[in-house]
Amino acid sequence: MAKATEQIPGVDFPFTNWDITNMERTIADGVVFIVHYTVTRFEDGEQAGAYGSIGLEAPEGDQFIPYADLEKAIVVGWVRSALGDEKVAEIEAALSTSIQEKLHPVKTSGVPW
Repeated sequence: MAKATEQIPGVDFPFTNWDITNMERTIADGVVFIVHYTVTRFEDGEQAGAYGSIGLEAPEGDQFIPYADLEKAIVVGWVRSALGDEKVAEIEAALSTSIQEKLHPVKTSGVPW
């Protein structure tokens, strides 16, 4: 596996990866009501990540997708939609800022002796 500091052939940097780490659902009908997600930004040989969870409204009518038929891309879409474009942009910008602070630190700690 490539380290975060290595470039991966065929991957355009920088990029942000949204992933689903867990989902909570009702057993009787399979409706997902909470999604736990991570967001990882890869930029300039560094990475930064965030974790979150979000509650979802039950789907209406023909919008329901059986639990067994769910795919990561569908659920990531739900998360991003529930967060909204502004919050998604805010999360991704914060991760980029975190990486830039790693690359160009302006603060440190320690003692001079």
